[in-house]
Amino acid sequence: MIGVIADDLTGAAELAGIGLRYGLTAEVIVQGECNGKAELVCVDTDSRSCTANEAARRAAAAARELRKAGAAWIYKKVDSVLRGNVLAEAQAIQKALGLRGVLLAPANPCFGRVIRGGRYFVNGKPINQTDFARDPEYPRTSSNVLEMLGAAKTDAVSVCRLAMALPTSGIILGEVSSSADVEKWASRSTVEKLPAGGAEFFGALLNRVQRSGKSSGFPKRSEITLKRKRGETKARELFVCGSTSDYTEQFVGEARSMGTPVFSLIRSNGKNYSYSPTMVEAVAEQAMLAFESHSRVVVAVGRPLIERRGIARRLTRSLVKIAVLVMARVKPEHVYAEGGATAAELVRQLGWRRMAVLNELAPGVITLSLAGRKSVVLTIKPGSYPGWPKSE
Repeated sequence: MIGVIADDLTGAAELAGIGLRYGLTAEVIVQGECNGKAELVCVDTDSRSCTANEAARRAAAAARELRKAGAAWIYKKVDSVLRGNVLAEAQAIQKALGLRGVLLAPANPCFGRVIRGGRYFVNGKPINQTDFARDPEYPRTSSNVLEMLGAAKTDAVSVCRLAMALPTSGIILGEVSSSADVEKWASRSTVEKLPAGGAEFFGALLNRVQRSGKSSGFPKRSEITLKRKRGETKARELFVCGSTSDYTEQFVGEARSMGTPVFSLIRSNGKNYSYSPTMVEAVAEQAMLAFESHSRVVVAVGRPLIERRGIARRLTRSLVKIAVLVMARVKPEHVYAEGGATAAELVRQLGWRRMAVLNELAPGVITLSLAGRKSVVLTIKPGSYPGWPKSE
């Protein structure tokens, strides 16, 4: 069994989807013990917004639980743009597993996210000149990776190029300009160091294991699909869009233009919003009525971005409350949740603790079901990723 420790739900699901791609049975756990039945177990510690000490405690506990359950090796999934308690969690897992160091490769060049010369770029722009600069919780105000990690005044992290000799201990952050670079960093991974980073690095490690023949006979890429039986009516789809990214704005705009009912909590001026119980009930009722004439309905936070963290969180909780009310009454067959905080809040309010991984629709876009039940499926993705299906 392979273990993954992620600090949020979408990260755990993203790596579970990669495992599915390589033919592994995979599950995502948000609460409860690992039972060792799946070949890949991805644990969500829900620690991105915790204090560093609490995040470290949760990460170390997850590492010990996975090792106890029989994990042959463990990977630390970190946010690809280094949000959260990256150093605290990586160091805690390293210590819990008795390893000498950490090999950290967070960048995902397949999404245009690279690290060169100690700076982070997204699609050719310094990250502090992109949407990530407006993140309500972790605004990226610098492209210097050491500053992004909060390690600029310490020697805890060594930023290294592939051509360099690597330190024997500590945290090594690998610079990456291409997917070929990611593969090369995977070839430099050793059992003495904790592998940590983004989705692409994890995929490269799995690919290396498969090629080496050290796996227990990986089958070919999974072909699991979700299909309606002939004669069935079109499935009802509820989209819960808690992100304010450009991808979300584009999807919501296209949905409106296709005639899909869209209900937003924030109006265009950014001042007309509410998260009162009355508002939640009213929007939920409107969405329920919309399903009488449409198979697809979208509920969204809306724009412009609310930069006050407390208000942003309350809006997310209200959005999810609306979704839960609609799910209870209308019972849509497929729910799509966009944004890590939104997906996690939805799973918490639904009471889901252990989820089976059914499908990978696109990188990072993962379909889950409550373990043992498939009456409703949930597809989640990070807000900064593309990948939602278009309106038919």
